[in-house]
Amino acid sequence: MKFQLAINMERSSAAEDMREVERHTLEVVQMAERGGFNIVWAAEHHALEMTIAPNPFQILTWWAAHTSSIRLGTAVVVAPYWHPINVAGEAALLDLYSGGRLEFGIGSGAYQREFDRMHPGLKQSDGWRYMQEMLPAVKALWAGDYAHDGEYWSFPAATSVPKPLQKPHPPIWVAARAPITYDYAVKNGCNIMSWPLTRGMSEAEAYRERLDTALADNPGCARPIFAMMRHTCVYERPDDWEVPVRAAQGQLARFENLFKNLGDVGNGFPAPVDLDSIANRDEYDPRMLHDNLMFGTPGQVIEKLQAYVALGVDQFTYYATMGLGRKEQKRSLELFCSEVIPALA
Repeated sequence: MKFQLAINMERSSAAEDMREVERHTLEVVQMAERGGFNIVWAAEHHALEMTIAPNPFQILTWWAAHTSSIRLGTAVVVAPYWHPINVAGEAALLDLYSGGRLEFGIGSGAYQREFDRMHPGLKQSDGWRYMQEMLPAVKALWAGDYAHDGEYWSFPAATSVPKPLQKPHPPIWVAARAPITYDYAVKNGCNIMSWPLTRGMSEAEAYRERLDTALADNPGCARPIFAMMRHTCVYERPDDWEVPVRAAQGQLARFENLFKNLGDVGNGFPAPVDLDSIANRDEYDPRMLHDNLMFGTPGQVIEKLQAYVALGVDQFTYYATMGLGRKEQKRSLELFCSEVIPALA
């Protein structure tokens, strides 16, 4: 098994110094590189302090300048917010600056709130249509002159300047949950990023079944790399299990606000939803969070990860930021690198 890191710059209040947040994020990326992680991912989100990521290419260029070997991934470029020529050029420039370390992840977008601001009038549920039109256009632009006349974009002949260092192009990933996206990934040679949120192993098993169905429906297509992400926190004492659970509950209560598009966001900070007041509050039960997420002592986390190995997950994505204190984040990553990775790498 290989390991990936997903980390965001995040603030839960305006009292946090943005310079400290920035410095901490880079230090965690550098720790992951030293500890043997394969890829680090930067997200794209807009006008939200809990995920400060207006341009993943800019974030990754910053990380590239301060690392030497870890691969640098977009998780994900939100297709409806971009133009294919912009994406092709930005991605290729990052591949050049990083010495050929780009992993290109593309997706359809997460929150209706962002769509209402970045692409007014578009439903989040239709974002996948833009992703499926954009990706072949970007690949064609990387290859040479290309003219596009599609449903969402039209432009005369153009090409990506510069071209990517990696040939024929950087590895491509898609964020996949729905069966249609698994089928698209297999058909188009894309690796898969999956995230069961806070749900149990049955959700992870459903994603594996969707991959198997897509492979069976597309004979001759290569099996993609299958990665799965979980919120992760490793601690030394079993009694500390409530620390990451409380942090996750606080962060998930803010996510709930965004998923339901409640509009209660002030100056970039989503107000937390009272978990006792929402219909799916069982998803945030403390014991359930501890059991389903990658929380535990090193031994417990190794045991949990072995279930993902048995499921056929090729790479595990360690989701580092979830409202946990910066000191706890670093200690967790230290334990993961020193005790967990050697047991599973």
